[in-house]
Amino acid sequence: MRHRRETRYALVACAAALLIVATGLPARAATTAANLILNGDLAKGSEQQPDDWRTEAWVNEPAAFAYTWTHPQNEAPGQLEVNALKPNDARWMQSLTLAPGWYHFSAEVRTENVGTKETGATISIMEDGAMSPDIRGTTGWQTVGFYLQVGASGADVEVALRVGGYGSLNTGRAFFRNVHAEKVTSPPPGAAPIYDLTAIRKAAQPQPVGHPVTLWATFVVLALVAYYGWRLFGSEETAPAVAQAAPPKVREKPKARARR
Repeated sequence: MRHRRETRYALVACAAALLIVATGLPARAATTAANLILNGDLAKGSEQQPDDWRTEAWVNEPAAFAYTWTHPQNEAPGQLEVNALKPNDARWMQSLTLAPGWYHFSAEVRTENVGTKETGATISIMEDGAMSPDIRGTTGWQTVGFYLQVGASGADVEVALRVGGYGSLNTGRAFFRNVHAEKVTSPPPGAAPIYDLTAIRKAAQPQPVGHPVTLWATFVVLALVAYYGWRLFGSEETAPAVAQAAPPKVREKPKARARR
């Protein structure tokens, strides 16, 4: 009886272990493969150029910015530095192609002497205002991020690790590490900030001046004016000019000479 009970406990323990392996390992693998940012740990590259990253700046002159890649060392992750020497919108960037759905973008950021009046250090996409909360002043490492919804057609986006922003140029140094972009089911309750990429791009498109009904009415009136103008002037026939023939000249008969 005791032997049977021990066997039963052993089978239960084995089943529990198999369940943990079956559910835990794939979950960890999925978490590891979830980061859509290429070289997000900033471990790959050569000299001062990390793989899959490039630099850009609004004020594109050598005296206005500096960029540095710090290789991973002493078990510390790699870092990207943006140093805006003059008021600027300076950034490290990477292009991504996203399928429809929800995404969470995040990075660890610390700052040194970033101006407090303009947009500070953020992770963002190069769309109107879609960015994490910005970090200003001098701070230690902290994680910032945002949620983005991509429409049914998917989208190409530009991810930026950034000091300053559009129309909000700033100065100072920012350091970034552990950059992530992950597909999620939906934002958790109370999450912020949240952006809808389709709505952002629709709002950025130029809108026609005037109400649509007014525009259609204007087109109809112009069409009627053109039609009646054609009827009035195009259908008039020009009367042909008839040259009046000169009356034929009548030759007078010579008068007969009187006889003497």
